[in-house]
Amino acid sequence: MKKLPKGSKKLITAWAFYDWANSVYSLVISSAIFPIFYGALTILKDENGKVLDDTVHFLGYDFNNDALISYVTALAFLVVSFLSPFLSGIADYVGNKKNFLKFFCYLGAISCIGLFWFNLETLWFGLLCYFLALIGFWASLVFYNSYLPDIAYPEQQDKASAKGFSLGYIGSVILLVICLIMILYHDLFGFESEGLPTRISFVLTGIWWIGFSQYTYYYLPKGNKKSGLTRNILFNGFRELKGIWEALKENKVLKRYLGAFFVYSMAVQTIMLVATYFGIEELDWGQQDSTFGLIISILLIQLVAIVGATLTSRLAIKYGNIKILIFINLIWIAICGYAYFITTPFQFYFAAASVGLVMGGIQSLSRSTYSKMLPPDAVDTASYFSFYDVFEKIGIVIGMFLYGLVAQLTGSIRNSILFLVIFFIAGVLLLLRVPRVVKSA
Repeated sequence: MKKLPKGSKKLITAWAFYDWANSVYSLVISSAIFPIFYGALTILKDENGKVLDDTVHFLGYDFNNDALISYVTALAFLVVSFLSPFLSGIADYVGNKKNFLKFFCYLGAISCIGLFWFNLETLWFGLLCYFLALIGFWASLVFYNSYLPDIAYPEQQDKASAKGFSLGYIGSVILLVICLIMILYHDLFGFESEGLPTRISFVLTGIWWIGFSQYTYYYLPKGNKKSGLTRNILFNGFRELKGIWEALKENKVLKRYLGAFFVYSMAVQTIMLVATYFGIEELDWGQQDSTFGLIISILLIQLVAIVGATLTSRLAIKYGNIKILIFINLIWIAICGYAYFITTPFQFYFAAASVGLVMGGIQSLSRSTYSKMLPPDAVDTASYFSFYDVFEKIGIVIGMFLYGLVAQLTGSIRNSILFLVIFFIAGVLLLLRVPRVVKSA
């Protein structure tokens, strides 16, 4: 095969197509079907849908089911937080980084397929598959993202990145709809219940991820080798992070903003990861199909998030980034307070739409605000964003651990949601300390 030149439309499309391949993990496994499956497996309910027991016995201990999955998620993100600097340190220095991308892709996809055998008798195996799938997904993104400057010129990169996001959204929704139809109309496909088609959804996710990524691998170059892999290069990512940490001491604006971001992002990311688990355990679905309702709510969040991101950017132009971030944090406080009292599907849909509106806004505006605060003479912006990403993941680790701990100690995930209000309040107070020097978006 003839090597495609940098900037080639076909090469950019092939790169962006990996988003189509891997985004099914974040929607099917992380957000929608797996949380519903895990809840059905670990929660005992009466005929009216009231929770009788949500305790899971694992490794000789009894855990609240939400606390257990929160701890596993936190541990996985902790591993990713330590892996990312190593991976970013070697991404541009090895001649076969495509093999690294393949390895983590296959690790994640095969682990998704392994979830087919998830049951309480082999709980350790199911949680291990969930753990490795999360690591495979996030670690593969390190190498995927590092390809962008290799396949597109600077003036093409924004458009290429947006193309990947769009393909990922479309692909993941298509597979989710297929899985939803298979689960809801299981009798038409010859299945006796929802159980088997739900498990098959995990297999389809893995096959989709591996299958469609082959188009990406076919056209992507192996990598631009700069030098051999040495100990010096292996720890280069950590040295870069240390350098950014030292630079922050001289940049009061960026330092204060990152402190605020770390605190409120901890709560935002936790809510995004546990929203479906909350809907499973805390709502009275009555005669409604909870699986259908929960997946519809996930789709609602994604659709509204696009509107939220657009609306937020326009408001930031008029009022400034920091003011809008403060306002969004206040809305998050209200959502958490409201979520503590919701019991019906309609209330949950309203909360989901509200979460979607501020979720898209706070994510996009947080990153763009950070970008504007970078020193104007900064030449290694990749290191700054690597620091930002690691900072965010460590926040997820702490947020998920505290969420699980509160659920475990109090026996209610409603208390965990209410507990997260503390972080949004702290985020507001810290944002008020950030000097208003950021230009509008």
